Amino acid sequence: MLLKNRIALITGAASTRGIGRATAELFAEHGAKVAILDIDAEGARAAAKSLKGRGHLGVKCDVTKAKDCERVAARALKKWGRIDILVNNAGIAQPLKIMEIDQANFDKIIDINLRGMLQMSQAVIPTMRAQKSGSIVNLASVAGQRGGGIFGGPHYAASKAGILGLTKATARELAPDNIRANAICPSFIATDIAAGQIPADRIETIIAGVPMGRAGEPNEVAGCALFLASDLSTYVTGTEVDVNGGSHIH
Repeated sequence: MLLKNRIALITGAASTRGIGRATAELFAEHGAKVAILDIDAEGARAAAKSLKGRGHLGVKCDVTKAKDCERVAARALKKWGRIDILVNNAGIAQPLKIMEIDQANFDKIIDINLRGMLQMSQAVIPTMRAQKSGSIVNLASVAGQRGGGIFGGPHYAASKAGILGLTKATARELAPDNIRANAICPSFIATDIAAGQIPADRIETIIAGVPMGRAGEPNEVAGCALFLASDLSTYVTGTEVDVNGGSHIH
């Protein structure tokens, strides 16, 4: 088991068919104790109960509120005494054109996707520094690399590009404390969110541009997160890992 006795916090992991949930399930299978953090309190608790093993935690957390992030980090620390892994997965998308984006749209995307990621990281960094160990995995997107092209709008692409910069700066600053930070850039992944926002004909067009000829599955992104969270990647930091079936070969 790659994560035996490790403590992992995963944001936005309550959705049944999502990257966060798949990551929580895989981490638990590899021996981690997992705290599922989600704005859906009931969903978070149900997700935690469904994981393999005992002692997992499901907690309501709004990552746009710094106090929420600090509260859940403190609760995890009180329960387990350490925090080894943070997976910043919480995020939203809005399929808008550039002239359709107003201030409220922009603020909401940036607050959840980017500022929330910073705040959750800030909540666990003191503990990781004290331990002299930790791994932070941030979910970015191919949209942040190539300016969209799937769904989500220009403000979504901007937030995901910001994640790449934040990840690299975090990795650079925290490397002396033996804390690693890496980003995952998925392309089209078959999640509940994607299925609900992309018309069927658009999905066909997207898949036609994927060399592997299919959408990715949440567990395929989770596998990358497992690698980055585990000791298999102890000399890997500041990277952005593509999980896209070849759709962004460059």
